Amino acid sequence: MSGAAAVRPTASGDAGPPTAGPTLRRAVAAEAVRVTGLRSTAATATTAVGVSGVLTVLFAGSSAGDPGFDPTRHLTEAAPLTAVVLLVLGVQLATAEHRTGAFRTTYVAVPRRLLVLAARVVTTTLLAGLVALAAVAAGVVGVLPAAASRGMDPDLLGDGVPAELAASGLLLVAMALVGLGLGSLLRRPVPALVTALGLVLVLPVLLGVAVDAATGPPTAWSAPSAQDVGGRLALDPVDAGGQLAEAASGSTAVPGGLAGPSAVLACWVLVPLAGAAVRLRRADLC
Repeated sequence: MSGAAAVRPTASGDAGPPTAGPTLRRAVAAEAVRVTGLRSTAATATTAVGVSGVLTVLFAGSSAGDPGFDPTRHLTEAAPLTAVVLLVLGVQLATAEHRTGAFRTTYVAVPRRLLVLAARVVTTTLLAGLVALAAVAAGVVGVLPAAASRGMDPDLLGDGVPAELAASGLLLVAMALVGLGLGSLLRRPVPALVTALGLVLVLPVLLGVAVDAATGPPTAWSAPSAQDVGGRLALDPVDAGGQLAEAASGSTAVPGGLAGPSAVLACWVLVPLAGAAVRLRRADLC
């Protein structure tokens, strides 16, 4: 027998290599092509970076005249609103095919539904990671004008600053995955977007109002102070991300340290994705 590898004949009698089925690598490559081909992807990613940079410039500039001004305190102040944009991005990536009907072609090419979901998780994580990196960089650039006006040079390698920036980027990636999970679960753009924004933005406010009404006389609403936030474990993803950044920087004592907010973010990511996986296996695709 020669050294050349033997080729098994196909069903038609022609010699040729066996055709490999869909794999995670191929599914991720297909998802990357789909995602980068959406105009909404570039628009939303650009919006996230712009929101991070512009808001950081405004926040840092508004306090540049304070005697104790420290530009590094404003590096992650724009993260909560930037995270909302990443939430929208995740919903868009999950529901775009259901809006156009292209999901039928996807599931014909890749019949294993959970493989498609896994590929979308990988693709969204990579894309959100790049957007988060750019948004964090925009926040760093955003504090420079205010720092320059005071003749200061921000210490980006100081105690806790790199860890705080990393935690802020992790929040952005987590929010994109939350949006992907909710979008994959609900499949329709408008219901998924309304549900995502309601759960992340409206529900925590309503719960806070209900708790205040149950524990004491109604007072004018105000943003929670750092002491209030540090004294309890936040249950919504945005506040949990803020606590994660504070715990990473060491500026505030957070219940559970890094583990508490990380667990809250992980639950927000995993629960919608698990629900989407169950629905993919048990329900129709329409």
